[in-house]
Amino acid sequence: MSTVKLEYDAKGMPFRRLGPSGLRVPVFSLGGWLTLGGTVVGDPVKEIIKVAFDNGINMFDTAEGYASGNSEIEMGRVIRELGLRRTDLIITTKVFFGWRKISPNDTGLSRKHIIEGTKASLERLGLDYVDVLFAHRPDSTVPMEETVRAFNWVIDQGWAYHWATSEWSAREIEEAYHVADKLGLQGPIAEQCQHHMFHRERPEKEYAPLYSKYQIGTTVWSALASGLLTGKYNNGIPEGSRFADHKDFFKDTLNSLTEEDGKKKLDKIRALSDFAEQELGCKVAHLALAWIAVNPNTSTVILGASRPEQVVENLKALEVIPKLTPAVLEKIEEILQNKPAPLPLYSRPVLDPFGRRY
Repeated sequence: MSTVKLEYDAKGMPFRRLGPSGLRVPVFSLGGWLTLGGTVVGDPVKEIIKVAFDNGINMFDTAEGYASGNSEIEMGRVIRELGLRRTDLIITTKVFFGWRKISPNDTGLSRKHIIEGTKASLERLGLDYVDVLFAHRPDSTVPMEETVRAFNWVIDQGWAYHWATSEWSAREIEEAYHVADKLGLQGPIAEQCQHHMFHRERPEKEYAPLYSKYQIGTTVWSALASGLLTGKYNNGIPEGSRFADHKDFFKDTLNSLTEEDGKKKLDKIRALSDFAEQELGCKVAHLALAWIAVNPNTSTVILGASRPEQVVENLKALEVIPKLTPAVLEKIEEILQNKPAPLPLYSRPVLDPFGRRY
């Protein structure tokens, strides 16, 4: 894993371009999944967003399906109440799952739902536009041309500046680019994917050709493996933790911890915890977040928080990023022992001496 040089904004937050676009995003952003509008409502939402913004996070991610639309409502309310300037913010949302499921057209990536779902999201947010509109999942029941045309129509109306994908396969993203190129339209600029120390194949291997060919970036969710990489689950499930509050959602993960593979993960987390504390002077959570952030294909790491102090605590990962030298990264790989095998030579892009694809 190679690293890239970081640039910093006025608040000291490093930022990067979002994929091939000119949009600059903070290395750490804040998401509303499971928390904002769900387990966290009212004034605590305002406190979390204010602390995040005061500490350099100006990108906030939500979706129509988060808390059945309440995440967008809470986020929009807080933006207004805090009096934040829209031009100072990067707001992203997603369509696919819908906020209600009354008719067959309330979900998916049909032209009808993309357009009507976007309008509904903007109404809940109380905004004229979002910076990036994500396709929350692929939709195999809809022709790709219809989906690409619909996202571009939304962009042409000024309701979004860019569109992107979330949990799409490399083949599906490639198809979207081919359709967009054929029609002279904008392709996706980013992929919102799960990426952490125990989930690497898709973001590091499957997407590898996309990074080199299209310069697509990732907006990473679950960089802490839903909290596993904080180390707080090493000896059970604490009351009030994410696993405790969302047992049904994390049922498979919880069950796996008692199996052999789960026990091996916990052993690795304990080893990583010792390494983080003894070698880097930080917590394993800070190491795990910084490890994702230094990946050159990561545009932003989406943090989750149910309390303001969690935002501040997670941002300590910024101090760890400069410490992740190639030698340190290699020691981490020795602990993980799960680095994806490289793609076969015939599937790698061919570059000329100047690094250009041909």
